[in-house]
Amino acid sequence: MAEIHGTAAPRFERVRDAFVANFEERGEVGAAFSLYHRGEMVVDLWGGVADPATGQAWAENSLQSVASTTKGATAICALLLVERGELDVDAPVARYWPEFAAAGKQDIPVRWLLTHQAGLPLFDNPLTVEEALAWDPAIEALAAQRPVWEPGTAHGYHAITYGWLVGEVVRRITGQSLGTFFAEQVAGPLGLDFWIGLPASEHGRVAPMIGEEVEDVDLDTLPESMREVMAQFEDPDSLQSRASNITTTPLPVDTPEFYAAEFPAANGVTDARSLARMYASVIGAGVDGIRLLNDQTIRLATNEQCVGRDRVILATTRFGLGFALHLGPIDLVNEGAFGHGGAGGSLGFADPKADIGFGYVMNKMQPYLEDPRPAALIAAVHESLEA
Repeated sequence: MAEIHGTAAPRFERVRDAFVANFEERGEVGAAFSLYHRGEMVVDLWGGVADPATGQAWAENSLQSVASTTKGATAICALLLVERGELDVDAPVARYWPEFAAAGKQDIPVRWLLTHQAGLPLFDNPLTVEEALAWDPAIEALAAQRPVWEPGTAHGYHAITYGWLVGEVVRRITGQSLGTFFAEQVAGPLGLDFWIGLPASEHGRVAPMIGEEVEDVDLDTLPESMREVMAQFEDPDSLQSRASNITTTPLPVDTPEFYAAEFPAANGVTDARSLARMYASVIGAGVDGIRLLNDQTIRLATNEQCVGRDRVILATTRFGLGFALHLGPIDLVNEGAFGHGGAGGSLGFADPKADIGFGYVMNKMQPYLEDPRPAALIAAVHESLEA
């Protein structure tokens, strides 16, 4: 039985029970969960095994790579510039990044980068790993890339390119990389253990991911609605495969080289308490006197921009400005909730109505879009609030 550590306020004991049940019933290996309510941390739990190869236990200060959960942090960076009047989401991207106007992209607004409507989820000519790790080659390739659908007519998940697209706009405005801007404007003021571009000094704290290959999934056991989605991974010519595999050879995830690079769509490294604290800081009274984004900016960010069948992943997705809205595991919370999940199961979000910031990280990946582990934690949170 996994050892569970940490605390849950008396009102939230059922959340601890759900966290334990994830290990006992849902295949959890190592994980952490944190919850803020009304600006105060009320749940902070961790447990299990960080590295099965060595038997190392998940520690209080263990870190985890959180894949696309990173996108929420990147969105906050862009929205900080919006709130400060430095970024107009309805201005053409080319106003800030002139080279982007090539290949008929001169009229694409910044808004469509944040909402996956730009038609740029992939490269016609995949990058080498070295190019992807270096930033500038990806930026040059995106500037030259022609959209794969007419921008603004559909939305399709920009799994990796989202980070370069939004990150380059931030860089052109501030002169700082997205990771540096995030460190100075978000993580630093809030005291987060959260990096986009991990320092070498922190690499030893990261729990390696435990993958489950999509090809090992029996499609016949899935709900019919999921079969088409999962089948896309097996088709190398599908938009999903091409958007996920943007390099000529696989990206070296779980390596110092990957952690140290900046992929603002997909390689943030953090812990659950930092993820929950970040989201708590943008709603209600914030945390410890810090409110990163005001109500007007949050209303702008959470106004529905697109909903329906996603051109890339073929499932129904719903986006505001950089955030997923009230779908997937988030559909178990109140309308108005916003955040982002990551491949394998990690999830961070804010629910303004309930005034909660939610953070869940884990090392055992699962390949489905619907993960019972965060769903169980969400359900327990709401049962606790309604009790």
